[in-house]
Amino acid sequence: MGQSLTKFLTDYCDPHTVATNVRSFVGRKRRRDEVEDQDNDSDLLLEKTLHTPKKKKLLSTAQYIYRALFKEGNNSDVTVIALGKPWRLHKVYLCQSPYFASMFSGAWREAKEDIVHIKVVDPKINLDSLYTVLGSLYLDEITLEPIEVVPTLATATLFQLEGIIDQCAEIMIETVNAETAVKYYEAACEYGVQKVKEVAFKWLLINLLSHFQDQSKRLREISVDLMQKLVSSSDLFVMQTEFSIYVLLRFWMFLHLHPEWESSSRESLLEAQQYFQNRKDEEPFLASREGKRFAGPFQALRFQHLVNHHLDIDMLKSDQIVPLDWLAPSVSQQWYHMLRVDQGLDRGPKSMENDEFCRDCVRCGRTLVDAGEHVWRWTGFNMGLDLIWSCSTRTLRVKRNHRTEHEVMLSLQSRRHIMCRVTLASLDEQRQVKHTQSTGLKSLTLYKNEEVTLLVLDKDLTYPLLLSVNLLFNTAIVPSQETGSTNVLPSPAPSPNVNEED
Repeated sequence: MGQSLTKFLTDYCDPHTVATNVRSFVGRKRRRDEVEDQDNDSDLLLEKTLHTPKKKKLLSTAQYIYRALFKEGNNSDVTVIALGKPWRLHKVYLCQSPYFASMFSGAWREAKEDIVHIKVVDPKINLDSLYTVLGSLYLDEITLEPIEVVPTLATATLFQLEGIIDQCAEIMIETVNAETAVKYYEAACEYGVQKVKEVAFKWLLINLLSHFQDQSKRLREISVDLMQKLVSSSDLFVMQTEFSIYVLLRFWMFLHLHPEWESSSRESLLEAQQYFQNRKDEEPFLASREGKRFAGPFQALRFQHLVNHHLDIDMLKSDQIVPLDWLAPSVSQQWYHMLRVDQGLDRGPKSMENDEFCRDCVRCGRTLVDAGEHVWRWTGFNMGLDLIWSCSTRTLRVKRNHRTEHEVMLSLQSRRHIMCRVTLASLDEQRQVKHTQSTGLKSLTLYKNEEVTLLVLDKDLTYPLLLSVNLLFNTAIVPSQETGSTNVLPSPAPSPNVNEED
């Protein structure tokens, strides 16, 4: 018995044997569990597969309608012929347009006919725009390229489709740039899209002098009427002084007179100047038969600010473009202003209405190409004020410079008042305004050599930075009560505080 027990313990209770048996048992159990887990996973996957919805993109109802009814013309009940092309269409869809709804209702002849002729007189409407607009009546949305937007707008206006007109307007506003600004403005005027007209006009005010002088093709596109409106505006961003507007107008007029002219801006500006100076006719060009049609934009110039520098006057005379009798009232007016300042009768305006300021103010400006400290002055006789302007990355400042070596040409009044408005603008890749900052209309009182800060620059302003400045140095002149004209010596506007050292 003892030997049997010893043998049992030796055979079955040996540690090595026990470990081997345990591993074998555990291994068999793990394999059974893995097989069971795999079976369970397969069942779950099958269950999930059977209960998961399967998506397959089918032809939508709108797409089917567009293809079957518009493109293929199935079950058409009317044929519309426009620009020589027949369109097999359906009255129920066409009547979404008030144009067709009116045509197919009431006592109109077309209401009972199967073939309708559309007379298209607008040259901007083409077959592609007809395809887009007529096809839109069979769709719930359309996609437009900017290059197609003006013909599409023209066609949508013909068929009175306000939704497409609004979509065209959105695209036009987003894509106003050097290539499209004039075209969009003219289209907006023609088709009554006021918002587009305003945006395009504002773009031109900002970019006309800062960008279009190098764009002869685009500058030539500007009509006489549009140019007159731009030059008349007090919001025009002028680069340098009023005389730069005159130079641009001279170049613009030269381009209209020479439709085929293509050259660099520097050569073109010189050629334009020589063309007018070398004319044999002694009659000023704007008074001639050929030049009268361009008179409007030149008459919109502020001549009182064109006669503040002797070199500018010399150029005006040698060009023989502007009749000298246009300049005479401004010369008389400025001389009268100067005498009043010299006699201490006018220390400058302290307050006025915005409309009055906009009508009479000096327009000047410049482009600040990069960040840093910029210091400059605008030349010309500004009623005895020498203003030094400076701009850093943080502030815009103006100083009344009064150095003793220049006192002979400076106002000796210890205190001078001016009105001003400064506007800064940063542009994006399309030269649309992405950020702007303005002082609004400000009244400044400056002592000799005093410097004031006009603006603390917004951090969102980026370079290049366009700067537009409007200034007024004198109090207003009231037209003569007898003549109603400023061609004679005018009466000064009532200003009880103008001479007081307050």
